[in-house]
Formats: sequence, C-alpha cells, structure tokens
Amino acid sequence: MKFNPKNCSILFFILLLSCLNKLVFSQGLNAGEIHGNFQLDAQYYNPDSAIGAPIVPEKVLMNSFTNLIYTNGEFSAGVRFESYLNTMQGFDPRYAGNGIPFRYASFNHDNFSITVGSYYEQFGSGIIFRSYEERGLGYDNAMDGVRVKYTLLKGIHLKALVGKQRYYFAEGPGIVRGFDGEVALNELLPAFQEKKTKIYLGGSFVSKYQVDQDPIYVLPENVGAWAARLKVNRGGWAFYSECAGKINDPSSVNNFIYKKGGGLLFNTSYSQKGLGINLSGKVIDNMNFRSDRTAQNNDLLINYLPALTRQHTYNLAATIYPYATQPNGEMAYQADITYSLKKGSKLGGKYGTTILVNYASANGLNTAPVASGLGYKPDYFKLGDVYYKDFNIELQKKISKPLKFTLFYANFVYNKDVAQGKVGEGMVYANIEVLEFTYKFNDKHALRMEFQGLQTKQDLGDWATVVAEYTISPKWFFSTVNQYNYGNYIKAERLFYPIGQIGFIKNSTRVTLSYGRQRAGIFCIGGICRVVPASNGASISISSSF
Repeated sequence: MKFNPKNCSILFFILLLSCLNKLVFSQGLNAGEIHGNFQLDAQYYNPDSAIGAPIVPEKVLMNSFTNLIYTNGEFSAGVRFESYLNTMQGFDPRYAGNGIPFRYASFNHDNFSITVGSYYEQFGSGIIFRSYEERGLGYDNAMDGVRVKYTLLKGIHLKALVGKQRYYFAEGPGIVRGFDGEVALNELLPAFQEKKTKIYLGGSFVSKYQVDQDPIYVLPENVGAWAARLKVNRGGWAFYSECAGKINDPSSVNNFIYKKGGGLLFNTSYSQKGLGINLSGKVIDNMNFRSDRTAQNNDLLINYLPALTRQHTYNLAATIYPYATQPNGEMAYQADITYSLKKGSKLGGKYGTTILVNYASANGLNTAPVASGLGYKPDYFKLGDVYYKDFNIELQKKISKPLKFTLFYANFVYNKDVAQGKVGEGMVYANIEVLEFTYKFNDKHALRMEFQGLQTKQDLGDWATVVAEYTISPKWFFSTVNQYNYGNYIKAERLFYPIGQIGFIKNSTRVTLSYGRQRAGIFCIGGICRVVPASNGASISISSSF
C-alpha cells in the first residue's frame, strides 16, 4: 500500500469509526450499519502471436476493489480500497499497486447536506460538470474536497462544491469550483401547483484554476464555464434543453487555440401506450474541459459530452464500430420510434409485436481558419465532414408462450480516422444483421441464441458471430461467443475468436469463469471509450455485496 500522509489519515479515520461504533454499541445506543460491496477481476494470459496478443510477464493480472460504508442516522462515511496487481490489459497502467483513493464523510439534516472527502456529482446534463465512475472503462474522475447541498425554499435546490479530481492514485493539478441551482416552479409558486405542465429552470457555473508555467504561451489560469437549462413535462410529453459557454481554454487537445467554447443540447419525447418517440440533437464547439490543460484521452475531464447514438447490445454492432463524442467540434442528432402492434391484430398476432427504429448522425463543424490564435470560425448552418451515421431497425415478436425472437438490421457509415484516431483509414460502410431467439423449456431452463453477420468492403472485411446462452434459474448460466473474421483480405488473418463462460449466482454473489480469445478493438460506454488489446487466456470475476 502507498503509505503517504493521505492514506495514513484514512486509516486513522477508519480506526476512529470502529472505536465510535464499539462505544455506542457498548452504551446500548444505535450502532448504525456497515455495508458495502466487493469485486475481483483476474485473467491468466497465454501468448498468441496470431491475434497480436502482447506478452504478459506476470502471466496473471488482477483488478479489485472493496467499498465499506457506515451509516448512522444523519451521518454516513465510507472508504474504497483498490488493488491492481498488476493492472489488467486494456486498463491504464497508471492504476498500479494498492491504495485508498476514495473516502468521505457526509452529514444530512433537514434541508442541508455536507460531504467532505471524495464524492460524485453532476450539474444538469453534465455538459459543463459531471464527476462519475465507469469501472468497466477504468474511468474515475471523483472529486476530492467539499460539497454542500441546500434546499433554500420549497422548489429551490442549490449545490456548491470545490475540490481536485482523482488522477489514478493521485490528484490533478487544477482546482475545480462550481455552483448549481434549480427551481421547480410548480413547487415554488402556488399559482402553478395545480398545473398539469411541470416546469424546471436551472443554471450552473464551473471554474477551474491551474497555474500557468508554460514557457511559450500566456495561458488563462482561471477558466469559467456556464450553463442554463429548461425542463418541461406535460402528460406524455417531455422537453429538455441546455445551452453552455466556456471562455478561451487553450489546451493540448485543441492545439492551444484561444477560441471560446459553446454547446447546445435538446431532447424532446412523447410516449403513450404502444408508442414512444424521442428526438435529440446537439452542437458542440471547442468544449474540451479538463482540470489539466495538458491532459489527454480520458484524463481529468470536468464535463461529459454524451454521444447521441444508440447504445447497442449486440456483439458486432457494439464492438466493431463504436463512436465517441468529438469535443473539438460536432453536430449530431438522433431519432427513436418504438411502436407496439396490438395483441390479437393481424400484424400483432396473439402476443403482439414491437418495432424499434433508430437513426443517428454526427458530423464535424463546417469551419474556416482564422488568425490571431483563435483557430477557426464555424458556420453552424452547414454540416462538416461525416463522422458517423447509424440507421437500425429491430422487430421483437413472441411466437408462442415458450418462444420469442428478435430481428435486427443496422447500416453504419463510420469515419475511422476521426472515431479511432487513425490516419488514412477513411470511411467504412457496413451492414449488420442479427437473428436472436429465446426458448423457455420451463420456468427454470431457457436457451438464447444469436446469429450475427457484418458485411463491409473496407477495413477488415466481413464478420460473423454466434452466441449461445443456457440459463438454469436462478443460479447457473453457460454461454459461448465465437467471432469469425471470415472476410479478411489477408487469408492468414481470417481468425476465430471463441470465448466460453460459466456463471454462478447466489443471493448477491456472482462468480464467472471464462476462457478464450479477445480481439483487439475499442470498448465504449456512453460515448467514453478505451482501447482493448487482443488477449488469450482464462479469467475469473467475483462480485458480492453485503
């Protein structure tokens, strides 16, 4: 363990909590509760030159964590211990060794709440501030400082915070400060309380401070960003919009230009029985916002810019051509329609039929270069280069009580140079088809299978995937996935990527064993991505909560 002064204070904090717990218990008082969760992921790596799997000297790599949370009335406190011995392939190697990077104490009373130590928070959609964790990506930008929440009046909710961001087992150099307020008009104003239309207004301001030590540029040490939002709900209708701005913020991501940044998000939806419609769009212009101007990739991000694309679950659609938001400039929109045909109708059949249609598009900004260090001037009324397009349609139908199936089709247009940072790869045009069916033999036994195909004349050519999963409820499941790059233009690289898996679940404990090949690629969740290298070997995953 890294026994720096912070970790010593954390250990003292845990010891103090333990002593207090024993004291109140011995006095017959409420001793509170301790709960938490645990997870361990480990893999044994085999050499496999055919798929380009890197050599792992340790043979076995492991990531794990444990959360311990103590609650007693209005008080709560917690710590998270993390261990990387050594970091698994595909995760940043700066997660190394053991440590306690997350610890907090919180007090809540009436309309007031204060947290000291580590915390996660989000203002609005996150366009200027979102602190969160996505463990599957190795992403964690937790704040370390102080956060206060206060309900000033009924319907007026305020937040204020200050701190530094987590940077693996250390902290970033910048200080982040923020304020957010939201007003629920229907709660605040008596004249609106009985109205069917619900209106919410919100606003945020976030600033970062980082000292300027650059020998070439004169850089702003304080960078501020603002956002205003509106949310309206009435019956089946919902509307949300947020606009944001940021002062000049030269960084390594935008090549140290002094242009201001801005963004606009909107989402409108309508739902009723059997029908759901959702339309969303955004414009992002120079909105990279980090607490360290030299940071790259996913390091020290202050804000969150979601990708307006469907979060696919099928293997080929989710892993071959994923897309992430381009913070330097992007115009994107998405439309979703879900329609359920009535049960008993000619098209709906005995059990009904559901159709889902989705279209997503992302383009770069249409820009012209300008002098004076501003970089470029955008024309928001013209689209720039195509970054990504995805049209997909899905049909779900139950044939009989034990049998249901899904048909899925997607057409992708994918700018690999932009989406994956490659040079000279160009555009990829691909079609994907999926047939999935589930058959329930009885209340406990079920078989699910997927047959997937991908066709493209670019990149690595055609792919096929077969998935089979057998479930014995509520404890066991067995699955196998096999990808085959049968259309690769290099015959020696027409390879299979099989993976077998066995899982056991009991209460809140889950154990999974797997063995097989993993192809190299990019893994994304919610528009945040990480590079996954090829691997071959056995792995185990254990998770539990208490």
